[in-house]
Amino acid sequence: MGHMKKAKNTMDTGSYDVEQDNLACLYEITKHLASARSLQQCLENIMATLDKEKGMHSGTVTIVNPSTGELEIEVAHGISAEARKRGRYKVGEGITGKVVVTGEPILVPQIGEEPLFLNRTRTRGDEKKRKSSFICVPIKAGNQCIGALSIDRTYHNFGVQAEEDLRFLTVVSGLIAQTVQRVQAVNEEKELLRRENSQLRRELSSKNRIEEIIGNSSRMQEVFDMVHRVADSNATVLLRGESGTGKTMVARTLHAHSVRSKGPFVVVNCAALPESLLESELFGHEKGAFTGAIARKIGRFEQAQGGTLFLDEISEVSPAVQVKLLNVIQERTFQRLGGTEVLKTDIRLVAATNRDLEAEVQEGRFREDLYYRLNVFPLYLPPLRERRTDILLLAEYFLEKYAKENRKKIERISTSAIDLLMQYHWPGNVRELQNCMERAVLICDDNSITALHLPPTLQSSESVRSDRPLSLATAVENFERELIIDALKKNRGNQTRAAKYLDTSLRIINYKIHTYQIDPKKYKAGP
Repeated sequence: MGHMKKAKNTMDTGSYDVEQDNLACLYEITKHLASARSLQQCLENIMATLDKEKGMHSGTVTIVNPSTGELEIEVAHGISAEARKRGRYKVGEGITGKVVVTGEPILVPQIGEEPLFLNRTRTRGDEKKRKSSFICVPIKAGNQCIGALSIDRTYHNFGVQAEEDLRFLTVVSGLIAQTVQRVQAVNEEKELLRRENSQLRRELSSKNRIEEIIGNSSRMQEVFDMVHRVADSNATVLLRGESGTGKTMVARTLHAHSVRSKGPFVVVNCAALPESLLESELFGHEKGAFTGAIARKIGRFEQAQGGTLFLDEISEVSPAVQVKLLNVIQERTFQRLGGTEVLKTDIRLVAATNRDLEAEVQEGRFREDLYYRLNVFPLYLPPLRERRTDILLLAEYFLEKYAKENRKKIERISTSAIDLLMQYHWPGNVRELQNCMERAVLICDDNSITALHLPPTLQSSESVRSDRPLSLATAVENFERELIIDALKKNRGNQTRAAKYLDTSLRIINYKIHTYQIDPKKYKAGP
């Protein structure tokens, strides 16, 4: 192994002057350890002190990176950043790696004659440095070796002086180990607190989302999580889902929770405008750009500057406009129609579609390159039939909203109405439910929404599969069942009082309860 040798374990007291120099240097090092604000700064100061006070050049401290299992130079005094990047070793590789594996120090009398010396930093190529000696000592935390400390030095008397330096550096490495452990523990605690803080922010945000997106189902929890993850970034988001699932609401929420929340939120429905008008709407135009352009028009890309631009129904954009959109997304620049000025755009783009974009690309109706530019962060919104646990939550929210708007005191949704709401398949999703509850509030003159206030399509389970109108017998049964349940709730499940409340006999009430399979015990708690 060339001239490399393991250090001796014998103690050499050395001269009085050497001991004094070592103590003075250690004093400086401990001051750095006590005052440094970061591990990087602390180690850099120590290496600079070793260079200045002891003539130990090219001092490096390498620490094992837990995530990669490699040794990385944390500090390399007098070595460039590029060389530091090259100075990465696997555990066991080279002299530094060998020291970490064995936990034993190594002395190299002449760097140029040692085959294990890899010189991966490429800083020891000249003749003088190749004749320098190299000392590497382990940095230990208890019995575990967590890194290594190494220096270059030129000796007149290698044996005695090197052994003395070795003992000195072993003391220094012990001090470094304590500091590394302390800093790593603090960093781990900070990271834990950061994760906890992020989680708490998400939880607090979820509690306040009632005005934005409503839902407690597992499917919607996934949506909330993805919204929180992407909101702060500038990534393009593609919202996908059936019509009426709330894509516009999610786009607004993304904007409200982003760093651009103080900027404008601009919406463009791409299906609502013909190609000629859409291009002008998006990019604007100069005066005289075309017939009827009597003044300059500022486009939506300019209006959304510093904020969010939401392109709804993006699949309806014509091929010509698709090309221009692709250019804006790639270059972040555009020109008004009829203009020559190149304008820069600083916007966060959110797009939405209810179409199968992959099929549109296959059919050649949508550009593949634009598809990939838009599909950076796809977010799928589930249809209402896949999140049935949210139906009642949404219905109650819309009831409160429209009752307040119409100044009506409607306090609840009846059990029979709830059953119908839960059974229906909701092809129009949340938008259809919203319209359904608004209609119910408008025609309701009581304090509760009953089955009769709901649209005919919801009136029977058969309506889930057909458009047949509600039969008279079914309507009567639904109405009777609702009246009895309402009476039982108001009289805390007492059948006698319920019969009196409905101005009928106890026998008839009992018969109807049995016929409709109503359990009076469920209503003992009252309304």
